[in-house]
Amino acid sequence: MLILVLNSGSSSLKYQLFNTNSERALAKGVADKIGLADSYIEHTVYLEMETSLGIEHRKKKDTIECELKNSRDALAMVIKLLTHSDLGVVHDLSEISAVGHRIVHGGDLFSEAVELTPENLQRLVKLNELAPLHNPPALLGVQACLDEMPGVPNVGVFDTAFHQTMPPEAYMYPISYDMYEKYNIRRYGFHGTSHAYVCDQIIGLLNKPQEETRIITCHIGNGSSLAAIKGGRVVDTTMGFTPLEGLMMGTRCGTIDSSIAAFLMEQEGWTPARLSEYLNKECGLLGISGISSDMRDIRKALGNGHKRSKLAVDMLYHQLVKLIGGYVVLMGGVDAIVFTAGMGENDAQMRKDVCQRLSYIGVELDLEINSSEQDFKLISTPESLVKVYVVPTNEELMIARDTREVVLKHNLLK
Repeated sequence: MLILVLNSGSSSLKYQLFNTNSERALAKGVADKIGLADSYIEHTVYLEMETSLGIEHRKKKDTIECELKNSRDALAMVIKLLTHSDLGVVHDLSEISAVGHRIVHGGDLFSEAVELTPENLQRLVKLNELAPLHNPPALLGVQACLDEMPGVPNVGVFDTAFHQTMPPEAYMYPISYDMYEKYNIRRYGFHGTSHAYVCDQIIGLLNKPQEETRIITCHIGNGSSLAAIKGGRVVDTTMGFTPLEGLMMGTRCGTIDSSIAAFLMEQEGWTPARLSEYLNKECGLLGISGISSDMRDIRKALGNGHKRSKLAVDMLYHQLVKLIGGYVVLMGGVDAIVFTAGMGENDAQMRKDVCQRLSYIGVELDLEINSSEQDFKLISTPESLVKVYVVPTNEELMIARDTREVVLKHNLLK
């Protein structure tokens, strides 16, 4: 079954076409700068070449400059590329069985992937106010598919869905209950597709029934979140009503005293929009270091004795260890800690420094394996009381899997 996965943004459209039987990506790309004069598409095709040594996998990348006025133009161009005689991977659009859409916010209305029927789309529109930057572009992407790919089922896969197993004591905020009821103010959690994917990869390796497993997944990138997963179900996560809460991130402040927001608005004369921009784009590692939101740049400055860069790193480690430790207590122990996403997968120094601070719970790292170039790896020693893994996340594949499941469950194949 061929599944097209779309991630629609305000000015970009990311896509991947999967063969879900082999779980291989056939093509991927991004339509960028939609609505601007210099819009373009980066399109990559994955090829299987038969050689004397067997089947060899290669990729071919092209950049196509084209006018993309809106999401519909972008999708039409993507379809043209996927079916192109030279750049494409399918002969006809009819070969695509369904489209899976990444949708950031499902609120408490969607706890699993669903077919995007007219009724479900109407329910989704009501959630736009919870994610005004992310959900509306996703809905435009769905509409573009309805226009350009009539008859092809559309499935919504939600970043918040995996976290809907949290109990009320975890997802409720201690505000007055009437405000929760009026505005649905609660912890939703994000990066759920990533947390679900890496958790699924690890459960089978723990040699115990799923219901007995205790896993902490650490999605550490420019945006970061942790999840405590007990028996395959999320019991707590660090992001909240929005992706701003929790761990300090590349440019987001993470959890702070909420009175700081009111104080800054009064002192600086800021509007709510300006405050949101500040907390989301000017804080975190960037705000503390004054150098960059990228840990690689911060480490270079740290090596030159830059004090604020050291402070930024120390703050990140302090928060990571505090959050992981809290989740260990919450679950009554932990079997595995998993690092994923940009920094989690690629920053061996971060993993080493954090895990050394977790030696009190029996974490012992294999420094050589931790520094190796392997993708999926167990980086703890055989003697470690807690297994520590690095697992490359694959949110697009998880979306393809969930889409396939919905299509088969509801017999949506035409």
